Amino acid sequence: MSQERAKTVAFHTLGCKVNHYETEAIWQLFKEQDYGRTEFEQQADVYVINTCTVTNTGDKKSRQVIRRAVRQNPDAVICVTGCYAQTSPAEIMAIPGVDIVVGTQDRTKLLGYIEQYRTERQPINAVRNIMKNRVYEELDVPAFTDRTRASLKIQEGCNNFCTFCIIPWARGLMRSRDPQEVLQQAQQLVDAGYLEIVLTGIHTGGYGQDLKDYNLAQLLRDLEANVKGLKRLRISSIEASQLTDEVIEVLRESNIVVNHLHIPIQSGSDTVLKRMRRKYTMEFFGERLTKLHEALPNLAVTSDVIVGFPGETEEEFMETYHFIRDHKFSELHVFPFSPRTGTPAARMEDQIAEDVKNERVHRLIALNDQLAKEYAARFEDEVLEIIPEERFKESNNDNLYVGYTDNYLKVVFEGTEDMIGQLVKVKITKAGYPYNEGQFVRVLEEQLQ
Repeated sequence: MSQERAKTVAFHTLGCKVNHYETEAIWQLFKEQDYGRTEFEQQADVYVINTCTVTNTGDKKSRQVIRRAVRQNPDAVICVTGCYAQTSPAEIMAIPGVDIVVGTQDRTKLLGYIEQYRTERQPINAVRNIMKNRVYEELDVPAFTDRTRASLKIQEGCNNFCTFCIIPWARGLMRSRDPQEVLQQAQQLVDAGYLEIVLTGIHTGGYGQDLKDYNLAQLLRDLEANVKGLKRLRISSIEASQLTDEVIEVLRESNIVVNHLHIPIQSGSDTVLKRMRRKYTMEFFGERLTKLHEALPNLAVTSDVIVGFPGETEEEFMETYHFIRDHKFSELHVFPFSPRTGTPAARMEDQIAEDVKNERVHRLIALNDQLAKEYAARFEDEVLEIIPEERFKESNNDNLYVGYTDNYLKVVFEGTEDMIGQLVKVKITKAGYPYNEGQFVRVLEEQLQ
């Protein structure tokens, strides 16, 4: 009897960390059915495109990648999932060659749909109304292709409905993962060799809002108490309103939660925040930051800022600029406002001209460079722990490696291949931005058994 050729699957992921996490989870399902994984540029029997819809550009890029897969192997089964699939399934079904569309739920049924398609040869649109979903969909990822940092998804959806954002329509409302499942998977990841876990989700800091008598602070405590061998715990993003006194207290006492928080500000002007439908004032945000820095003097606070939101005046922009400068954020992700079709902000009057947006973006990026350098300079000549991630590609020196400190400084130092994924002590010899130069001191003892 002739041996049947192993079936292959190729993935392409657009967008955020949650999508990357979910692609790895979908790959696990294929692996269990004895599929081999190939590169997206190669011939595969099945292509899975995990799409993004956060901006109109996300939609466009998603469509381009889908067409590329169809061209590569017209006989392959083309599956499209993710946020764009959830919000616009009909648009995707209309692309010639697309066979299966699944949104941001029911991913566990994907292999069944593929079998069904192979039998019936009829395109399948399996997208359901996400707003009716109140249950967290379990998708396990025991290991990642990336060797150094593991993501652990703890919640799904968002109840905020900011005026610029389509994501609640793509992901549904807030639902938290069962704490026991989180703990179990965290242990599994540590057992697979990961020292650092990044808690991730669509609205990560909102974890527990839908659970009875359980919240994020308790989850952090339980992870620290119960997961053996976990060295670093990072929260991918948290809103100011979720930084309760209890959470700050947990951060202060913890030995594993890192000295870095990503707190999206979006704007530093109360009037703009109101138009964005963000639920905090700058006074509140400032008070939370002050409290955080009292508890954790060396804390790195990174943030997202949207520049040129409809109606943003020069005064409102300067309020943002001054707030960020005065509170000494350690790094910013700056985005010019991009109108997302289907959101209230896209329909607002007073859209800001592109050249004004760009000029403001440049001013904030210049401020970012200055603040990031100032923050890094505080650690010059100090010995910090980093987890090397990979060779430093921007240099001809093959012995240079790059990794992050717990407070998210990027450090380049001379090391060896076997240090990747280990905790090592490195002295910061020259602070800078985007990276610092360091000198290897030693590998932490407990890893040398």
